[in-house]
Amino acid sequence: MPGRDQAARLLPAIDALLKEAGVGRREIGLIAATIGPGSFTGVRVGLATARGLALALDVPLAGLATTSVLLAQAPADPSRLAVAAIDSRLGDWFCAIAGDEPPFLAAADGLAARLSGRAVTLVGPDAQALAVHLRTRGLDVAARQELPDAVCLARLALARGAAHWKAQGMPRPLYLRGVNVTSPDGARRTVE
Repeated sequence: MPGRDQAARLLPAIDALLKEAGVGRREIGLIAATIGPGSFTGVRVGLATARGLALALDVPLAGLATTSVLLAQAPADPSRLAVAAIDSRLGDWFCAIAGDEPPFLAAADGLAARLSGRAVTLVGPDAQALAVHLRTRGLDVAARQELPDAVCLARLALARGAAHWKAQGMPRPLYLRGVNVTSPDGARRTVE
């Protein structure tokens, strides 16, 4: 939900979706949301809304990394390494590698070095742009330009079950860097 008024549009959009699906609020037993990485404001707005709904409805909240959802959407191909990538819009990428450590922040050249010699399938909203760059570095890269899928998110959350998420408590946002602030004079800086 792009734009500056996403917080104002989110709850009415959820309400409309429930009505369209014919689902009453009291029929909801689990809420799932991505926790980041992503834009600072987007993560805050989305997760705060999900937390508020979970508290109001007294249901557990499943919080999954956005990159985990993208990796689950990657085609199953044992000959290729699945890599989730989200453009930070600040000259680097929020990434995760299937079967690897947690999400990380990487410049395109650093990611190219890390993936050197491997056939890769990139999955993410701007995967094609990163794939072009990685190909110029000699990598074998296929790209699937996709947003995180809500159905995939729901399946991942349901696979663990409501009891698991209730025991986890409320999820916290996953930030890989501080927030970027633009001062009145136009200078930008990152605040940790």
